[in-house]
Amino acid sequence: MPRVQLPVVTPMCKAWNKGRIIGQKRPLLPKQVWAIRARFELAGNLRDLALFNVAIDSKLRGCDLVKLTVPDLIKNHRVRERVSVIQSKTKRPVQFELSENTRKTVLAWVRTPEMLACLFMFPSRFHDRPHISTRQYARLIRDWVKAIGLEPRGYVLHSLRRTKAAEIYRKTGNLRAAQLLLGHTKVDSTMGYLGVELEDALSIAERIDI
Repeated sequence: MPRVQLPVVTPMCKAWNKGRIIGQKRPLLPKQVWAIRARFELAGNLRDLALFNVAIDSKLRGCDLVKLTVPDLIKNHRVRERVSVIQSKTKRPVQFELSENTRKTVLAWVRTPEMLACLFMFPSRFHDRPHISTRQYARLIRDWVKAIGLEPRGYVLHSLRRTKAAEIYRKTGNLRAAQLLLGHTKVDSTMGYLGVELEDALSIAERIDI
């Protein structure tokens, strides 16, 4: 039977993921968090320092973070230690803590002339927008990680959301705590979000002796 040679087919467009880093984006490590903070402090960049610190502590999605208002974080001229907001995605409340360092940064930021009469914590510099957009926030994250020598394609909005929750899980193995702090309704979502695998579970079990 004669062999039939099929014609060579050239794809009309390149693959959507060509040149991209796909899959779960990594959280920042503690040393990377401090490296980024140090750059902001040396540059006197209060806006980005406040935004970065609140992002790490709050563990909020980008769409909720950029919409935070001054009353959300401040009451009677003092920064709240604990904050509760309604998540845009789930319409459910989630609580988070603000560390002492973050509270100092937030208070210093809202006292700057730039924040005079502003409702939103992170106002946009464009007159037609009340606060920064998630796209602008994503660009800032790329700039932040690039400045300390990281590959910007490996980090996205959820990298900051995942950072503190991943560290809490790494140090305690308490998946339920991470679930509550992230505002997930199902623990399975938290497992997938943090990349919890069987090896993690076995490592935790090995440290427990009863």
